[in-house]
Amino acid sequence: MRKNIFLKLCLILSILLQWSCEDFLEVETPNHKIVSETVFNSDETAISAMDGIYNQLFRASSFGGVRETSVHILAGLSSDELMAIRPTNLELLEFYQNDVQPANTRNHSLWSSAYNVIYMTNSLIEGIETSGNIGEELGNNLKGEAKFVRAFTYFNLINLYGEVPLVLTTDYRENALVSRVSKEEIYDQILVDLYEASELLSVKYRNEDRTRVNKFASLALLARVNLYLENWPEAERLSSEVIAQSNQYEILEDLNQVFLANSKEAIWQISPIGGSGGILSFTTEGSVFIFNPNFPSLTKVALTTDLVESFENGDKRVENWIGQHEPTGYSYAFKYKDRNSLYNITEYSMVLRLAEQYLIRAEARAMQGDLSMALKDLDKIRQRAGLSDIEEVNPNIESEELLDLLMEARRKELFTEWGHRWMDLKRTGRALSVLSTKSSGFENTDILYPIPAEERMKNPNLNQNPGY
Repeated sequence: MRKNIFLKLCLILSILLQWSCEDFLEVETPNHKIVSETVFNSDETAISAMDGIYNQLFRASSFGGVRETSVHILAGLSSDELMAIRPTNLELLEFYQNDVQPANTRNHSLWSSAYNVIYMTNSLIEGIETSGNIGEELGNNLKGEAKFVRAFTYFNLINLYGEVPLVLTTDYRENALVSRVSKEEIYDQILVDLYEASELLSVKYRNEDRTRVNKFASLALLARVNLYLENWPEAERLSSEVIAQSNQYEILEDLNQVFLANSKEAIWQISPIGGSGGILSFTTEGSVFIFNPNFPSLTKVALTTDLVESFENGDKRVENWIGQHEPTGYSYAFKYKDRNSLYNITEYSMVLRLAEQYLIRAEARAMQGDLSMALKDLDKIRQRAGLSDIEEVNPNIESEELLDLLMEARRKELFTEWGHRWMDLKRTGRALSVLSTKSSGFENTDILYPIPAEERMKNPNLNQNPGY
C-alpha cells in the first residue's frame, strides 16, 4: 500500500516538474486543487510528498544531481579549490577562469533547478496550511522541513547571484514577471523561515535518518547565516547549542568515517536514493571527483596544486581526503570513496556537519575579541587532523593573524563542500586579492554569477548583474 502511494506521489511530482523545473517563470495554468487534494489528504501522503522533495534534491542540478552543475563543483572552480582540466569543456572553463557568460547552460541549470526546489517547498507549505486532514504535530514538522529547504536554497542563490526574485507562492501569475529584490529582503525571509523551522521541527530525525532535517539542522544553518550577517553573538549562541548536543553529534577521529551515511558528524545529508530510482548508490561527489580508473579523460576537474600544497606536513586530511591519480599527476578530492556502486548505499552527500559549527563559533568568538576560546575551537579541528595546537605554539596570537588562520582552516577542512571557499572569499572581501593571481582579468564584478540569459528573455523584469 505504501509503495503504491509513493509511486502516485512520484507521478504527481513528475507532472509538477514538467512545468516547473527549468521554466518556473513560464508555465501553463496548473490545476492546484487536484494536486493539493491528492497529496495532502492524509498523513501518509503528506510524508511521501516531503520525501519526494528530499529525493528530488539529489537529482536537482544545483544540489549535485547532474554531475558538473552543483554548487560544490561550479563554486569550487570559481575559487582556488578546483581546476578545469579538459580544454574542450568550455563552460566549465568559464567558471574556472571567472568569466561565466549569461548563456552558460550550467549556470542556467544552477539557477533554474534552485527555483524548482523552491517551487516544490512552496507547494508543500501551501498544501499543509490548507489541508484539514493532517495531524498538527506532523504538519508542523513537515512545514518546518520545507521552510528549511527553502531557506537553504535561497541562501545559496543570494551568495551566488546577489539580488534574486523572492518567490513564496505557487501562483504562476505572480511568479511570471517577478523582479529581483534586495539581499536584505532575502536574508530577512531566510531568517524568518529558519527561526520558525527551529520551533516547528523535532529534535529527533524523522525515521532516524539524517537525510531529513531536525531542529538542530535549522540551528546549524542559522549559525552560518548569522555569521555571514556578522551577527557574531547570535552565531556563537546558535553554534554552541548545536555543539552541545553531544548525544547526537561528535567530531569523528577517523576521517574516513565522516562522510558515511548517518555519520555522527553529519547534521544534514542528501541520499543518492533519489537518483535513477534507487539503482545508483554513489554520491555525485564520488562520481565527479574520483578519477575514472579506466577512462581518466572523462574526469573533468581536479584539485588545484595551490590547495594541495597549502596543507601542513603531517596533516591527516592529505592522506585520507586527497587522492592522487598517478598517470596524470592530478590530485582529486577523496572525501567520498564510492564512485560507481549499484544498490549499495554507504555514503550520503554531506551538507551540514559539526566541524563547520566549531569553525563558525571560532570565527564569531574571534570577532568578539575572545581569542582564547576561539583557539580552543580551532584546535578541536586541528587535533583531529593530527596537527599541533595553535594555543600551545602561539598562545599570544593577535586577532588578525588568528582570522587568517581561521580562513585557512575553513579552506582545508571544507574544501569541495558546497562552495564554502568561494563564499568565504567573497564575504570577507578577499576574492580580488586571492583570485587575481589565478585569473589575470579577475574583477570585483566577477564575484557574482550572471543572471541566465534564458531567464531574462522570458522575464524582462530580471535585470542583469554589473559586469555582464
